[in-house]
Amino acid sequence: MSSSNSQSSTIKAPWIPPGYKQTDVGVIPEEWGVNVVGEAFEVRNQLRLPISQTVRERMSGPYPYYGPTSVQGWINEYRVEGEHALIGEDGDHFLKWRDQAMTLLVSGKFNVNNHAHIVKGSKNLTAWFYWYFANRDISGSLTRQGAGRYKLTKATLLKLPCAVPPLPEQRAIAEALRDVDGLLGGLDRLIAKKRDLKQAGMQQLLTGQTRLPGFHGEWEVKRLGDFGKCLRGVSYKGDSDLSTHDTPHTKRLLRSNNVQNAIIVTDEVQFVNAARVSSHQILQQGDILICMANGSKALVGKAGIFTLSDGHEYTLGAFMGCFRTNSAEANPTFVFYLFLTAQYRDYINNLLAGSSINNLRPSSIESLEFSTPPHPEQTAIASVLTEMDTELAVLEQRREKTRALKQAMMQELLTGRTRLV
Repeated sequence: MSSSNSQSSTIKAPWIPPGYKQTDVGVIPEEWGVNVVGEAFEVRNQLRLPISQTVRERMSGPYPYYGPTSVQGWINEYRVEGEHALIGEDGDHFLKWRDQAMTLLVSGKFNVNNHAHIVKGSKNLTAWFYWYFANRDISGSLTRQGAGRYKLTKATLLKLPCAVPPLPEQRAIAEALRDVDGLLGGLDRLIAKKRDLKQAGMQQLLTGQTRLPGFHGEWEVKRLGDFGKCLRGVSYKGDSDLSTHDTPHTKRLLRSNNVQNAIIVTDEVQFVNAARVSSHQILQQGDILICMANGSKALVGKAGIFTLSDGHEYTLGAFMGCFRTNSAEANPTFVFYLFLTAQYRDYINNLLAGSSINNLRPSSIESLEFSTPPHPEQTAIASVLTEMDTELAVLEQRREKTRALKQAMMQELLTGRTRLV
């Protein structure tokens, strides 16, 4: 026997656990079936109501008007009633299936535009279609319509294969996933409430409208330059001064994309030649990183406080600035919260108004004026707001863990790897 034949004779089929079978949609329990959508569900596109935004504005009312991923408006009549699942007919959302659900589950009285298919379960649960296709990659079945746009025709939808458990198992799986969705929704609402409370607290405390117990006296109007200095970032020679990783001769370089929602993140950090970095451009704890120049005016002025302590030395890019507070003159965290106020944003917008160049100078930052309390009250205010931020961070971490749990549950339950009945 030739060596090639010997090798081919040793190739084994993938091992399938007892009680499971190989199908077009992967390995599933033997009790589960596989049907195309057209056999397992009813597509009710005849109920769609394609109307323009102009017409919708003249029909304002209480009934939601859905597109493929969200409510597009509210009108005074409805065509669809009861529980239905929606999946997009066209759009760019098909490319985001890992992070964004491809389906909606809608109940009540509502309308759907002509960019979403309407699916109803009769032999199977409508919710099973919703969950099964929520984060499923169906890009191989789509028609390309142009850059980033794809179309899922009704004919293609009807032919999509779908694993179908017995109805009792569909109900158990849908209920379990609905429960974790409810937990996520509750966390979202709690986080939104806490954020609103923080914004209100900032407005009250940073303007002196509300005083903390034990503090009295007048506040003084001061320039940020009275509290510290704004430094400019590192200039370097393109790729020749950059490395792909940490070396003994590089510093970690932070740019605009490393400031997200007032937090410094180290995703996509760059590594710059240390010879280009002056000693005062090494970031210190409490430094405020500021986007000084950007193609988008909305991003100019965004700021985050530097608190990283991972053993690496960080610096900042040429289009960034760093406000370094003299801690003897002001509390650095209090000063950072000033950068998150509406007053600060108004200052920045006024500085950029009428200019075609979205660029701030260090002197622009240092000249900004705020009414500020004495140092002890600054510290007390900073402590209250920091406690609010810490509480928010804990809730957001809990939400991320719950999202990860949901994804793991979907992977297990929708494939039958874990059985509930």
